[in-house]
Amino acid sequence: MEDRHVCLPTFNQLFGLSDPVDRAYFAVFDGHGGVDAARYAAVHVHANAAHQPELPTDPAGALKEAFRRTDEMFLWKAKRERLQSGSTGVCALIAGKTLHIAWLGDSQVILVQQGQVVKLMEPHKPERQDEKERIEALGGFVSHMDCWRVNGTLAVSRAIGDVFQKPYVSGEADSASRELTGSEDYLLLACDGFFDVVPHREVAGLVQSHLVRQQGSGLHVAELLVAAARERGSHDNITVMVVFLRDPQQLLESGAQGAGDSLVDERSRGFGSEPMNQTPRRS
Repeated sequence: MEDRHVCLPTFNQLFGLSDPVDRAYFAVFDGHGGVDAARYAAVHVHANAAHQPELPTDPAGALKEAFRRTDEMFLWKAKRERLQSGSTGVCALIAGKTLHIAWLGDSQVILVQQGQVVKLMEPHKPERQDEKERIEALGGFVSHMDCWRVNGTLAVSRAIGDVFQKPYVSGEADSASRELTGSEDYLLLACDGFFDVVPHREVAGLVQSHLVRQQGSGLHVAELLVAAARERGSHDNITVMVVFLRDPQQLLESGAQGAGDSLVDERSRGFGSEPMNQTPRRS
């Protein structure tokens, strides 16, 4: 198991931040070639973000810089200790009423709002045209074997670590921000072991079905999603984290009132969640 995850619902307390903006941080890191890079990222990305001077004014920029700095630090360590591992990653920072995300590689975060999936990001994959062009401009290549790979080896185009594939495998993260209105249901962060077999559109129905069975309890919903990925044939490490932004009982009631037969027919229109209680699970 080379994945790691981080849940810090009291981010300010951990770092002694005294400004009036409440912050909560969540992240998933999907390691490859060993666990060292994922373990390192799970310890350092949020710490590096907290120490960025621009965190209060540009949280998304602080997250991007935190990824860059963590990659730089881990590369020093990897060269000293002859480590070859790498890790993709995705993180979400809720600061007041704004959601900020940053990602590196193919781990993803989606937002569910009133039963609808809101796409927040585009994962970094070698077959993406802009990624392919970037790699080729550096003198590398992208080829298809069992999947698209950078220089015939790695199936990700951006990651922390992977010292022998730099700069083709970039350590530069992307970021995005979105204002929260209070109508959001939950966030779901997961690695490719989940998203490769469970399409975004099906997450809603899976979560809603769980809430119906559990009478509005959001507990163990991430375990259900991990099991669903396994049943669909995922043989990769699977990490799923669900961050509920509204009470799951409310979501169950609103789903029953608003979705009607579509919950049964489409299985992709209902969602469930729990208030800032996340039920992370890795398997």
